[in-house]
Amino acid sequence: MSEPVENRNEPPKAVGRLAEAIREVKNAVADRDDVVVDIREAQRTRLELLAEDLQPVFDEVPEDDDRFDFAISAGAQPRLWIDSVAHVTMGRDRRTYRFLRDTRMGRVVLAESADMKPVASQVTRYIAERVLERRRILEGDVETVDPRTANMPERADETTGKGKSFMRGVGVVLLGGLVGAVIILLLSWDRITAGLRF
Repeated sequence: MSEPVENRNEPPKAVGRLAEAIREVKNAVADRDDVVVDIREAQRTRLELLAEDLQPVFDEVPEDDDRFDFAISAGAQPRLWIDSVAHVTMGRDRRTYRFLRDTRMGRVVLAESADMKPVASQVTRYIAERVLERRRILEGDVETVDPRTANMPERADETTGKGKSFMRGVGVVLLGGLVGAVIILLLSWDRITAGLRF
């Protein structure tokens, strides 16, 4: 007696296919996570090399000056913190060092290079400016050093400029409303005059 032949039109078991798909997705996620971890580690390694290059500068900062951090933070985007507002991070290409400072007007790029030396030089200059700024404040000279405005002439009073800008804005809004009213009046002039005839 012959054995029954399997039905060739019967679909394969769904359970086996789902388990296989889950296994493939897990492998893909693990591979992607490995790449992300590798990239993060590469960024951290580059920042560690920069920190080692700057270590003699860090060691010269007065011990009583607690404004500086000199630490590499963990996370999705490793950063070498110089102080609470300035840090070095890697660019999108993962090879470019970016020295950034947060200001009231937004983030400012102080240095950017694929070569570590110019960035280390700019960080050193920034630390020197901050140390000098602190000395001047302690000596009673309250004027701070701002590298972006050090060679620029004095600015006019900013509050006066802000007030003028606000008044200009109000004037533009009022003028726009007046022009809009005149346009509506002109477009509906026929209807207005027809209503006045009756």
